[in-house]
Amino acid sequence: MLRPDPNLPEKPGVYRFLDAAGILIYVGKAKNLKKRVSSYFSKNHSDRKTNRLVSQIRGIEFTITNTEFDALLLENNLIKEHQPKYNINLRDDKTYPWIVITKEPFPRIFPTRRKLSGRGEYFGPFPSGRMMHALLELFKKVFTFRSCKLPLSEANIRKGSFKVCLEYHIGNCLGPCAGLQTERSYLEEMEQARQMLLGKTAHARQYFREQMNRFAANLEFEKAQKAKEKLHLLEQWQSNSVVTGQDLGDLDVLALLRQEDDVFISYLGLSEGRIVRAHTFEFRCRVEEEDADLLAHALLQLGDIYGPLSRELITNTITEIAFPDWKISVPQRGEKKKLLEMALKNALFAKKEKALRDLNAKAESPSERILSRMKMDLRLDRLPRRIECFDNSNLQGTNPVSAMVCFIDAKPAKKEYRHFNVKTVEGPDDFASMKEVVGRRYKRQLEEAAELPDLILIDGGKGQLSAACDALKELGLYGKIPIIGIAKRLEELYYPGDPIPLHLDKKSETLKVLQRARDEAHRFGITFHRSKRNKAGLKTALESVPGLGAKTVEFIYRNFKSVSSIGEADREKIEAGIGKKRSDVLFAFLQNSEPNE
Repeated sequence: MLRPDPNLPEKPGVYRFLDAAGILIYVGKAKNLKKRVSSYFSKNHSDRKTNRLVSQIRGIEFTITNTEFDALLLENNLIKEHQPKYNINLRDDKTYPWIVITKEPFPRIFPTRRKLSGRGEYFGPFPSGRMMHALLELFKKVFTFRSCKLPLSEANIRKGSFKVCLEYHIGNCLGPCAGLQTERSYLEEMEQARQMLLGKTAHARQYFREQMNRFAANLEFEKAQKAKEKLHLLEQWQSNSVVTGQDLGDLDVLALLRQEDDVFISYLGLSEGRIVRAHTFEFRCRVEEEDADLLAHALLQLGDIYGPLSRELITNTITEIAFPDWKISVPQRGEKKKLLEMALKNALFAKKEKALRDLNAKAESPSERILSRMKMDLRLDRLPRRIECFDNSNLQGTNPVSAMVCFIDAKPAKKEYRHFNVKTVEGPDDFASMKEVVGRRYKRQLEEAAELPDLILIDGGKGQLSAACDALKELGLYGKIPIIGIAKRLEELYYPGDPIPLHLDKKSETLKVLQRARDEAHRFGITFHRSKRNKAGLKTALESVPGLGAKTVEFIYRNFKSVSSIGEADREKIEAGIGKKRSDVLFAFLQNSEPNE
């Protein structure tokens, strides 16, 4: 095992662990580099992930910093850049909505889920689309912003390139496209919306209060009434949004809840005593991480998402890292304590939500559900994960063959399909053929210690089922493997020793799986039988042709499936195999006979 350099400095900094390939696998910060790095190698860790990390360390690098806070910033940047596999992993699979104020003349304001550099100023993210759209609806009632995408440059407006639309006529827009509203007036209103997005409603309320008084003083009572209505909307929205006293001012709340390797962090951002931001996310710890370290990383992540946070933070975890100009406290009573409890409830809800997701992920898949249903319907002791179905095929007693198809987890497993040439049965004896192939199949499985099925399905009624049971008895497998027969006429299911068949609902998933297996076995057997019969007919026809000997017939039989396929083949290829003279005899025969399929 690698040992750390005893000359490591006892100063704050960042350390980096590398594996045998020189790949960065972990980044950490330390108040004392020597003590922190040595701790990985001087004790046995209860966490198996940390033990695995230590076993893979083949190189150590470090960078000294002035303070532990500087080390935290450097550590965070390195983790973002390199994504080491053993560092904490922020998991947040939702794309939260934002509101953007575009960077253009007469800027637009609208929702988006994509942050594009240079597009404008973004506000959010909002924890739900409903909250965001409620705020946009308020803006629509209070402000008169344009919703069009017209390029409202000064030159275009001066040329009269545009005309007002319906939004102007219904009072939702003041017509900046036609020069009916100045850009200064437009930007004044946009600034009120911007302040509200920053969580500061007082600025907007003062703006409309001044408007109302100015219009009233000028005897413009209709305009004054509209300004009053907008002021009332703002005050009503403010009263509905306040959850604490405004004397709390601007502060941030962060609650941390740990459950083994999962850490849930709930964040609330307050402005003027009103919650304007809320975000709950999850950290996945990959090695031992202190709660204080997780809190520090969460603060940096939130800064990336929301920009600069307030200078006061209340939390349930104290960090020893000295954040410059930041007051961090754990409240014990009062409004701040209630806020912290609210954030903790959000973290608890996220924990329960994850537990529910994990439970649903472990729930039965469709195939598991079908197998469970089949086990119940067919009165089986275990799930029928492997089903083998047998079917016989012959035509007027000629070329008898059998087929076995296999279904695994209620789906065809075609690599497990098998054909059987019936060897010991003369004539069309379906029962004897079934006994032979079932006996051959499972005798070989026993000899090779191969997997046996959870259910054997026989295409046929009592007779075929009884013959298959006789084969199992001779092998000592009867009673150890469930076996049933399915009769096609009424789709009846027969059990050994039970004269009364089982009838399942025609729409039953169990019956559909059994029918599909039976039909697949029939198709597979018929295909094999047809191929064998065509070859047999070809051989019989060729043996009657004068001038074609046994070896020539055997060559043609091996390489062609039917007489018609010979006529479609390349004659030079045939001549290369049997010679020109025999080829002439063969093609003369073909010209004077009907193709035999």
